[in-house]
Amino acid sequence: MNFLLDLLINAVAIMITAYLLPGVYLTGVVPALITALVLGLINSFIKPIIILITLPITILTLGLFILVVNSIVILIASAVVPGFDVDGFWWALLFSLVLWIVNSLLHMLESRVAPA
Repeated sequence: MNFLLDLLINAVAIMITAYLLPGVYLTGVVPALITALVLGLINSFIKPIIILITLPITILTLGLFILVVNSIVILIASAVVPGFDVDGFWWALLFSLVLWIVNSLLHMLESRVAPA
């Protein structure tokens, strides 16, 4: 049940973020749900490998290279999910930052509405 609630919150956060950013295109609710699922899978399986490979440059940049990794993950999801499109690297970077903020706010709101 927690998985479905998190998936729905992430999909809503993706829809809000796509609405706010003109360089990100989302065609509906179903692509938002698929994007949330794909981002979850990529973050679980592929992102740790990318972080491990790029660990030296991440250490040299004091962790800022993680932003680049997040952008790459967004671009991968954009390439895989039909109906979700990002114009380029900088829009993917901005999308990941705004998505993080919106997602945090929605999870905070959810924890106040329905405490565990």
